[in-house]
Amino acid sequence: MEKIAVMTSGGDAPGMNAAVRAVVRTALYLGMEVVGIRRGFTGVMNGEFVPMSLGSVADTIQRGGTNLYTARCEPFKTEEGQREGYEALKKAGIEGLVVIGGDGSFHGAQALSRLGIRTIGLPGTIDNDIAYCDATIGFDTAVNTAIEAIDKIRDTATSHERTYVVEVMGRNAGDIALHVGLAGGAESILVPERPFSMDDIIRKLERGVARGKKHSIILVAEGAGRGMDIGKYLSEHTGFEVRVTVLGHIQRGGAPSAKDRVLASQLGAYAVQLLRDGESGKMATIYKGVLQAIDFDTVFSTPRLPDMSLYDLAETLAI
Repeated sequence: MEKIAVMTSGGDAPGMNAAVRAVVRTALYLGMEVVGIRRGFTGVMNGEFVPMSLGSVADTIQRGGTNLYTARCEPFKTEEGQREGYEALKKAGIEGLVVIGGDGSFHGAQALSRLGIRTIGLPGTIDNDIAYCDATIGFDTAVNTAIEAIDKIRDTATSHERTYVVEVMGRNAGDIALHVGLAGGAESILVPERPFSMDDIIRKLERGVARGKKHSIILVAEGAGRGMDIGKYLSEHTGFEVRVTVLGHIQRGGAPSAKDRVLASQLGAYAVQLLRDGESGKMATIYKGVLQAIDFDTVFSTPRLPDMSLYDLAETLAI
């Protein structure tokens, strides 16, 4: 293999630049030519190919977001769009492609693999919602960003003796909420993977007040409900002073943590090695502490469930 490309797709995640850097420098070290594709699969279809050098990725390992930009591309979900992308890659002489993104990005990568372009996917999403991953690139940073916000919210919650409802991201997965809730000492954690009762939450709040508790934090994963709705219900049914904070896209930005930089570097280098060895249609991952390549079909067919023992532990500690 003489020429490969790298791209980021879907939602941005801290550590994507570190992954691109690892792909580019490993490929150059192995004597390959490397091209960066801007704006995800839209850039594939439009031929937005940029030659990459050592200098192209200098001073990027610590930067959040993605210097290659990213976009969602509805036309690429069609057979015509995929064929158009394949032809653009072939015309540019690109033999292999590293796609950094989430589940939707992997489906696009799989389509190109079936058409004849070798593809390897890197799990880059703050949601941590991809099977066979100890963690996805960006998850650790997002958790730490949310924790910093929770710590500050708790200061003002204490000062005003209020209940705060804090909504975090995660799409349909509760991983961010679970980790942030446990690490931040939340009184209740609402996640889509575990049914919850508003009556139970109210009873916990009232029990806390009865023993002299001055404030409470209720953490809500976006897939479990809207923070504003939860806050309104609690305010109407308890008489407590309730405030709502939606952390939103602040969780997707910022410099990646050391853990995410290391993970991205390991997976980026491993992806190039897989392409060199003739692999395709697979996700490069660290699973159970070991670098592995998992077929996309296996990834897609396996539900990704969070570690619910964290939920049980948080319930115990919030007594």
